[in-house]
Amino acid sequence: MSSELFEDLAEQAFEADRVRMEMFNGKVWVHKVTDGAHAGILTWLMREFIAHRPDLDLTTSGLGLKVDTYRNGRARPDGVLAPVGQFDDAGEWADPEGVLAVVEVTSWDADTHARDRVEKPAVYAATGIGVYLLVDRDADAVVVHSRPVEGRYLDQSIHPYGEAVPVPGTGVVLDTEPLKRFAR
Repeated sequence: MSSELFEDLAEQAFEADRVRMEMFNGKVWVHKVTDGAHAGILTWLMREFIAHRPDLDLTTSGLGLKVDTYRNGRARPDGVLAPVGQFDDAGEWADPEGVLAVVEVTSWDADTHARDRVEKPAVYAATGIGVYLLVDRDADAVVVHSRPVEGRYLDQSIHPYGEAVPVPGTGVVLDTEPLKRFAR
């Protein structure tokens, strides 16, 4: 499927049924809009980044990124960390140039393991995005993937809620104590 056709279908699906679509590694992923805890975690992350780095934005508006080696894939990260104003002139699907990190918060759907823990780290690493930050609600932990080389992240660290989490390349250390309210 061409990226243009996918973009048209994704727009129609969102307008008709409020579902989000992504396409990478030759697969199309469809998932519903998330729950309140998911939004609460993203709000906490925005506050953390603003407090430490007011020169950065954590965009959580559903901005799409062109991903995969040849930019034919399309992903909608839960959050995109980049310098303020980086996407002011971007369309719905932005080039990932300047992105410091992408953020995903796991959902409760059947595809979350394959999508968030397997496919997305590979796609984001292949795209050259420096950090993939995963808030894994099943594990009550924050997983930091960093140092992308040849389509995979060489470094991965797992931090249970409550631990300090350094975000490579940003100078930010997240205080994850507030995430304990979302623990299962």
